[in-house]
Amino acid sequence: MSQPRAPGHVGVDLHLEFAVGEGRRGGLERALRDAVRGGRLAPGVLLPATRRLADELGVSRGTVKAAYDQLVAEGYLSARQGAGTQVAALPSADAGPPEAHVHARVPRFDLRPGSPDVGTFPADAWLRALRRAIATAPSLAYDYGDPRGRIELRTALSGYLGRARGVLAPPERIVITSGYVQGLALLTRVLDGATIAMEDPGLPFHREVVRRAGGRVVPVGVDERGARVEELAARHEVAAVVVTPAHQYPTGVTLHPERRRALTDWARARDGLIVEDDYDGEFRYDRQPVGALQGMAPGQVAYIGTASKTLGPALRLGWMVLPPHLVDAVADAKLHSDFHTETIGQLALAELITSHAYDRHVRACRLRYRRRRDRLVELLGARRNVRGIAAGLHALVEVADEAAVLARAEEAGLAVGHLGEHWHALGEGTAAERRAQGLVVGYGTPRERVYPEALEVLGRVLEGG
Repeated sequence: MSQPRAPGHVGVDLHLEFAVGEGRRGGLERALRDAVRGGRLAPGVLLPATRRLADELGVSRGTVKAAYDQLVAEGYLSARQGAGTQVAALPSADAGPPEAHVHARVPRFDLRPGSPDVGTFPADAWLRALRRAIATAPSLAYDYGDPRGRIELRTALSGYLGRARGVLAPPERIVITSGYVQGLALLTRVLDGATIAMEDPGLPFHREVVRRAGGRVVPVGVDERGARVEELAARHEVAAVVVTPAHQYPTGVTLHPERRRALTDWARARDGLIVEDDYDGEFRYDRQPVGALQGMAPGQVAYIGTASKTLGPALRLGWMVLPPHLVDAVADAKLHSDFHTETIGQLALAELITSHAYDRHVRACRLRYRRRRDRLVELLGARRNVRGIAAGLHALVEVADEAAVLARAEEAGLAVGHLGEHWHALGEGTAAERRAQGLVVGYGTPRERVYPEALEVLGRVLEGG
């Protein structure tokens, strides 16, 4: 009785075309040769067994074997007893004498803001949540779904956001997105070419998202009390304002209570929209996290949060809590953008939240990041003016000559953010004399083992060494 073939010897599915009038063997050789040369068959790919390919092409097994043997002889294929026939590695078509290439220097130490320590991703807890979610999911969960997102996750978020962030979040007013950027773009499209005020300084990438979605961007200044809400009074064309009230990016200040009230008053009086970017609101170190602005004016605030800072950006999971009058329009925009965010991750996150594993992970991260923050403050001490250290994953370190410090950092193999790249363009309303200089230092990104050395290098760079 014949032994069954090992799965690895089955080979790939293979599409080959013969020209009219070509002989079977010659045509097969030419088709395989072209597939290898053109890259459709990559080096190392295991070809189908001769009997299987012969059956699929309607030729004799001897024809296939002869074609394989010829291409082995030419160097396009390789064959070993018991290992089948594979595509051989070919020299590059444009191979020539080696050239000298200039490569960008890869930093030894990364203190740029924007990412958490992805090494802390709770892989075991996520895997358990994923298994439970898949085991209990109805079969319809694998079909096309509601553009607003799975009801399991919207219900879980409703409870979590209410107790942890003070957000009034009925499930029917939540729309699941593939991150903050998609949420901002969807809102901009729904506002249909409106003028949107954005903090200055602020993330330039987000300004570009708004512009590409059809919005017009104008700046609103930021000082030690957060966004300068009074500037909106003279901008009658502004229909919405995007703010980071819990921990302004990049200055790190928290929106003052008087400014919070003034902002919601502006929205009510103008029928304007406040877009609240709560990107790292869970991480507060001096006291309980500041509640979301949305809780003060749920009818005027579109709240956007994500799992990017708490779990990891790779999950591409975010959420919007919308005023009632925007839900249908945003859901329709989401439908015609990508139909809905992938379902399996939504179910796993819902399970993680309802089992309280998400809360435990956030608490552990808060403690870890606070220790990192404390080490940064200890390093700098009274030598530097450091702002934004009460919350979040970054701090602003004021410097006198940003360009000189950045040059020293590059020479030392240290990557950091800087305030200069966050200002709106001159002429958009922000006076040049208000533009402070500083480094935006992220303490979430480095792995635990390299963080102390990264801080030592930062200290030397700041001191001019």
